[in-house]
Amino acid sequence: MKLRNFLAAAAIVTLAACGTPYRATDTSTTVIVPENTQRAFAEQYPNGVNVLWTSYDPNLVVINDWELSGWPVMDATDYQVRFEENNETYYAYYDVDGTWIGTAYVVKDYTTLPQAVNTAIGNLYPLYTITSVNKESHKDKVAYEVVLKRDETTVKLLMDPEGNVIKQKTKTP
Repeated sequence: MKLRNFLAAAAIVTLAACGTPYRATDTSTTVIVPENTQRAFAEQYPNGVNVLWTSYDPNLVVINDWELSGWPVMDATDYQVRFEENNETYYAYYDVDGTWIGTAYVVKDYTTLPQAVNTAIGNLYPLYTITSVNKESHKDKVAYEVVLKRDETTVKLLMDPEGNVIKQKTKTP
C-alpha cells in the first residue's frame, strides 16, 4: 500500500452519526467522525497529536495487500486518521463502529527492520535498493511492505517479521 495514496485522498461526507467535525484538508471539506470511533482512537493512541481524520476512499488505493496480512476489506464507510506519535507519522484505520482495522507507518530507518527481513532482502535481492518500507499492524499481526528498485525494475514485497515473503509483485518497463 502506498501511504501517499492515502494522503491524497479527498475526504467525503459520510453517513456518520453525531460527532466532532474534523477538517480533512485545507479546503472546506469536513468529515463527521462518530464519537465511538473517536473514543476508540483516543484510547488506543492517547499520545497522538496533530490528528487529521478523513473518510477512506477505496478508489484511490492502487494496490491493497491488506487482506494478505489479515486486514478486512475496507470501504467508504471506514475512516483513516493521520497522526503523529514519537516523531513518527502514523495512519490508523477504523470502521464506523469504532473497531480498529489496522495501523501503518513509513519506516524511515531501514536498519530498524527485523534482522530476518533485512537478511532475506539481502539474500533474495542483493543488487536492489530499498526505496520505501511501510510497517502495517493488525491485531497481533505485523507485515512489512517493502519496495525495491534496480535500474528500471521495481519489486514490491509483503513480508512477515521472520523475513518470509507473503506476496511479491514485479514491475518492469
